[in-house]
Amino acid sequence: MSDSIKQQVQWFPGHMAKTRRLIGESLKKVDAVVMLLDARIPESSKNPEIDTMIAGKPVIILLNKADLADPNATKQWIEYYENKGCAALDVDCRSGKGLNKFRPLVREVLKDKIRHNEEKGMPGKTLRIMVVGIPNTGKSSFINRMGAGSKAKVEDRAGVTRSNQWFVIGGGIEMLDTPGVLWHKFEDPAVGDKLAFTGGVKDQIFDMETLAVRFLKIMRDEYPERLEERYKITDFRQCEPYEILEKIGRKRGMLISGGEIDTLRAAITVFDEYRSGKLGRITLEWVNENSRGAAL
Repeated sequence: MSDSIKQQVQWFPGHMAKTRRLIGESLKKVDAVVMLLDARIPESSKNPEIDTMIAGKPVIILLNKADLADPNATKQWIEYYENKGCAALDVDCRSGKGLNKFRPLVREVLKDKIRHNEEKGMPGKTLRIMVVGIPNTGKSSFINRMGAGSKAKVEDRAGVTRSNQWFVIGGGIEMLDTPGVLWHKFEDPAVGDKLAFTGGVKDQIFDMETLAVRFLKIMRDEYPERLEERYKITDFRQCEPYEILEKIGRKRGMLISGGEIDTLRAAITVFDEYRSGKLGRITLEWVNENSRGAAL
């Protein structure tokens, strides 16, 4: 494991320790928890500590960035979470796709709470929900789409929300935004890789060429047709991943003095195009690995 990956595995900024404390303190104020996950890596984008932290509260899972994920995989994940007792939706918070189902789902999940409020003579009492998720899963985009005038700060960079904020989203619902929180150690290095691939951890922490080699190995083995379509390269299925990176750089004319291939520039391009969807709808985690396959 490279030094850069080791550093990433132990990465735990101080504000994230504060976030865990804020979540714990605020939990008693809310009726339910909305958990945003990245539809491309649902399990790796879920803080393994969060279930313990929010135990006892109804949970709604939003599989965000579903427009970038394999729809067959997303369907499996929704069924998986529903079978575990969590309501789940596939959404795209930037475009708003799927979010029209959110308010009705909240009221369905909290129907017992609503009935209890009515019996206590408090019909229409505001429902309060907490939004949680690791950095860059789209919490601020979600709140901005749902919000009635108030806007959360949005930036395509991991970890920009720094404090708890309340937002009115209409329909008698208020949401508490929380800063994204990672956990102190990734036991499985593959989890750290997947978070890095999707932009859930800052690129500055990594050796981007090493990371690209790991990503291209997955693409070679599981989505080779996407490499062929996007980069117009052939005869790479028996190549080592670094050779594929060189092929991409050469095909794109990324050369430096002496005709050497600028593999760093090629690596950055690969991730830019993956994260923007230009490589197609690619899921890196499936409920049933045997059902893995490219979307139509």
